[in-house]
Amino acid sequence: MSAHITIALDAMGGDDAPGIVVHGAEIASQRYPDVRFLMFGREQEVMPLLNQTTRLKDVVEFIHTDDKVLSSDKPAIALRSGRKSSMRLAINAVHDGRADGIVSAGNTGALMAMSKFVLKTLPGVDRPAIASFFPTLRGESLMMDLGANLSCDADNLVDFAVMGNAFARCVLGVQEPSVGILNVGSEDVKGHEYLQVASSMLRQANLPGEFVGFVEGDDIGKGTVDVIVTDGFTGNVALKTAEGTAKLITEFFRQTFKSSFLASLGYILASSALNKLKKRVDPRLYNGAIFLGLNGIAVKSHGGTDAIGFANAIGVAVDMRDQDIVRKIREDFDSLTRDPINEQAAFE
Repeated sequence: MSAHITIALDAMGGDDAPGIVVHGAEIASQRYPDVRFLMFGREQEVMPLLNQTTRLKDVVEFIHTDDKVLSSDKPAIALRSGRKSSMRLAINAVHDGRADGIVSAGNTGALMAMSKFVLKTLPGVDRPAIASFFPTLRGESLMMDLGANLSCDADNLVDFAVMGNAFARCVLGVQEPSVGILNVGSEDVKGHEYLQVASSMLRQANLPGEFVGFVEGDDIGKGTVDVIVTDGFTGNVALKTAEGTAKLITEFFRQTFKSSFLASLGYILASSALNKLKKRVDPRLYNGAIFLGLNGIAVKSHGGTDAIGFANAIGVAVDMRDQDIVRKIREDFDSLTRDPINEQAAFE
């Protein structure tokens, strides 16, 4: 890892802030001893926590502000009235070159609006997208968009594919990523017209790896492709469905093993394997949604996570900076081939 990476932290964002932020930074500093932090928040709440840690003493610069963005704030209101909030000041630090990325567990809409306003989008990117990891049978896949853009056109989906492809190569280490568009069927004639147009455009693009065409919902867990592209409405529904299913199965396991003495005994005998399963699907390990397409690094931690989850979100930001993901996405857009003739033909 490159030396001297600085991450800006919104200490007041999240359900259990600032505790998860301070303790998450402490865990991250153990994993990444060369990383430094700029932490923005209310001194009376943050400093007592910082003073309890020894590891953060020399790696955190704290900047006080009384203002914070509330989870109930609408993005437009937060953008206008939150100029001195901990979230906005952390984003400003990235824009000003004092930090290499920002991590916040705060209001998702406000974070996206502020990040887009301050950092701007990369040349060629119409809309930034939210991307995150999904555990699969093959390891993990990246899906985008997960809620930033509820409706998209073909160009938006192509943009997402370009950004996801670059991320998979740089951060996931997949040299030849496979990319698919989420649809109601794998056949070329299935789905809305804009999906078919996007598919046609990606088949003509000169992206590294393979564009496999359309994938279905059950392909997410199978790990059929490394990058799954969809609009924000569908992606967010898929994300929440996966989270709900994971909680449902966990509760079923709990009820089953408590149903009888023999079941409890079975739990004891299978505890080692069940612990491995628990770690494999632990949502904290996949915490850290990435705002791709911005001219800077912004990572959104789940608002209800704990310190371990927040530390993993910091790790995502560190990896993105270490792999210089913004520059590589910019280079991929510069080399992208779009064929307007084929695009028009797909409509006809």
